[in-house]
Amino acid sequence: MKAINFLGLELKNPVIIAAGPWNRDGAALKESIASGAGAVVTESIVSDTMLDVRPRIACDEKGAQNIRLYSDIQIEGWEREIGIAKRDGGVVIASVSAHTPSELAYLASKLEKFGADAIEISVSNPAREALEVMASHADVVYEMTKEVVSAVKLPVIVKLSQNTTNISKVAKAVKAAGGSGVSAINAVRGILGVDVEAAQPVLSTYGGISGEYIRPLGLASVATISQTVDLPICGIGGITCGKHVLEYMMLGASAVQVGTTVMLEGRKAAGRIVRELEDWLIAHQMDCVDTLKGKALSNLKSFDEMKIEPAVSTAKSVPCTANCSRCMVSCLYGAINKADGAIHVDSDKCTGCGLCTFICPAKKLKLAW
Repeated sequence: MKAINFLGLELKNPVIIAAGPWNRDGAALKESIASGAGAVVTESIVSDTMLDVRPRIACDEKGAQNIRLYSDIQIEGWEREIGIAKRDGGVVIASVSAHTPSELAYLASKLEKFGADAIEISVSNPAREALEVMASHADVVYEMTKEVVSAVKLPVIVKLSQNTTNISKVAKAVKAAGGSGVSAINAVRGILGVDVEAAQPVLSTYGGISGEYIRPLGLASVATISQTVDLPICGIGGITCGKHVLEYMMLGASAVQVGTTVMLEGRKAAGRIVRELEDWLIAHQMDCVDTLKGKALSNLKSFDEMKIEPAVSTAKSVPCTANCSRCMVSCLYGAINKADGAIHVDSDKCTGCGLCTFICPAKKLKLAW
């Protein structure tokens, strides 16, 4: 796989390990770099560190809730940590978070002196804020981005939140302020679940939901930004395999960030994802992922552009999965039945909703016009 250029930085591949406690210090960052990732992002760095609550992370088979806030290393300590991280090479992006533009600029300028290769501004924290997050105010994001851009000579990327009514407007504010790109999306404010016997949420406060739960939101955000703003995008949310990297890139991302998968599987997951991406490229006789960027956007339409055409489900000759009746059970219109061991679709009842084509494990059903 050929190296890519992202934010003016040369990365050996587009897979970046995202900000989080797995990148809490120089040693951890060095391990992340050694995993094969194209770059790493530090845990979010703040002016005043805070003690962690306990417990602070919960997970299930699809994702996690995290109420870890920020790095517990003071800003001056990051000179040593970034030095350790970069000792054997590797691209280190410093994540910063603050309440005012001047505070952000101060942190960013310090980290530039310490050797960071780029700055990522985090403008939301789903564990501490209500839905009216700072990231939903384009004017505030503009001022923060502008202040940081004026304070450093490094690329400046802004990590956007899905908890906003118009993510494109916020992305446009980043561009207007001179930002180099955006990351989308941060973890989404939520509650992972409740122990119904104890009437106890799995964590006793709201937190950031990440993992597979938010991949559809991340994909939609990346596509929306791609269609409205000319900015490099780093896609984030629910990436567990090489295919997910391809999905983000085909919707307009130039690179991606992986976090929850690394937390749950270890850093080896990043290397596995890179290898899966390489295998796909080889199988398709490609050596550069850049040619995939935005390839699916031409097939993404607004609702008003969707065609109203007579389409009905049809059954292919492939055999059904044994003891399966999922298509019949889920058909909203009662159009599917089985007779003499074969699946039949009543074309007079079928309205072409397409649900059965996704439900069928054997991929026996398809829409035909």
